Amino acid sequence: MVERGTLHEHIASVRWIDPGDNKTGESSRAGMVEFVEVKKGRAVVGTGKEQVEVGVVDPSPKPKYIRTHADGKWTNNLLSLPRY
Repeated sequence: MVERGTLHEHIASVRWIDPGDNKTGESSRAGMVEFVEVKKGRAVVGTGKEQVEVGVVDPSPKPKYIRTHADGKWTNNLLSLPRY
């Protein structure tokens, strides 16, 4: 799900699949930030050689958010995913 901001789109929530057990779910932006940053979970977009890591951006004092990180650069792969 995407929220509209005044200048940018923002990820509000994401759907995910756990490749270990094929469990699916949905998490808020804050929930994914906690999963990646606090719980040291690994999140990726794509499959196989096309996987791109998801990281946390901290634009203090604004809230942290998730974004893909590929080849040493922050990218917008998450905004390219299908919306639901």
